Amino acid sequence: MSDEVRAATRPGATVVPGPVERFGRLRPLVPGLAAVAAATLVAFGVAAAVPGLGATTVAVVLGALAANLGLHRAVLRPGTAFAAKRLLRVGVVLLGLQLSLGQVAGLGWAGLAVVAATVTLTFTGTQVLGRLLRVGRTRSLLVATGFSICGASAVGAMKEVVDCDEEDVGVAVALVTLCGSLAILLLPPLRGVLGLDVTSFGAWVGASVHDVGQTVATANRVPGALSAAVVVKLSRVVLLAPLVAAVALRERRTAGRQAQPRADGRRPAPVPLFVVGFLVAILVASTGWLPDGVLHAAELTQQVLLVAALVGLGTGIHIAMLRRTGGRALALGLASWVLVAAVAYAGVRLVGA
Repeated sequence: MSDEVRAATRPGATVVPGPVERFGRLRPLVPGLAAVAAATLVAFGVAAAVPGLGATTVAVVLGALAANLGLHRAVLRPGTAFAAKRLLRVGVVLLGLQLSLGQVAGLGWAGLAVVAATVTLTFTGTQVLGRLLRVGRTRSLLVATGFSICGASAVGAMKEVVDCDEEDVGVAVALVTLCGSLAILLLPPLRGVLGLDVTSFGAWVGASVHDVGQTVATANRVPGALSAAVVVKLSRVVLLAPLVAAVALRERRTAGRQAQPRADGRRPAPVPLFVVGFLVAILVASTGWLPDGVLHAAELTQQVLLVAALVGLGTGIHIAMLRRTGGRALALGLASWVLVAAVAYAGVRLVGA
């Protein structure tokens, strides 16, 4: 008997999984992750070939097509679920490296007030509209998060801290993808009608369009608007962490009990660790210590992981599910879209951002 075997069979010994055991645990993920990787490549390829069509939108559509055409087989589900959850968390953390406290401070108090008011009124107002339209509480919460912060990635972050099912997530992702894609087409022609100069239009887009990629695509249609749009948009993204943390704490209080210990005896953190990682990444980016090459590589990695995660989230969108939902959820999404655009426009005009 080898020394390793004797040590492992000793009473109370901790057995460290070897390479074979670790591969055995990962093997169920391989088919799904391979499919996600292929879909991610297709999403970037289509986005490069079709101007104005973002890879994130294509990713959600590809995932939904796989689910509704019967291509999302059982063997793929462990891998697609891993992408929708784990890869999304890593992507959210890396998103923090695109932000810095200096960028946020550069908006000034007036700009920050517009961002905070837009997020607060959209998040709260969408949930009120959800109650009026008799849309479920959790579904309304996810829709409110996606429309007020950063689209499908915000929905994915919020689903980690609330008791929701695949159908709730699928509806919310479908709505933010639909309305964000419509914004790319409809907002630029409204610039002249609404009396916005180039910088104000960029600020309006950054404050109102959902996904980061959709924001870039919309602002790119008006030369000179991109810089303002990105700074305002990323300032909105900063609020993802406190929003998710606040909801997590509220859910714990509402439940009226402490979270149950995990199998290893430890209790889950009251605030998800990936949210803490997101905040730490912002602080690291704010120091200026990281070389531009590292930041660029992190940005590319974040984009790839987010697109891959959205393929996984897209597999949760089922046409039959949307039919069951009826027009109430669609009405909520459209109303939330109008709300965020109106609040952001009022703020931009008021402060002259």
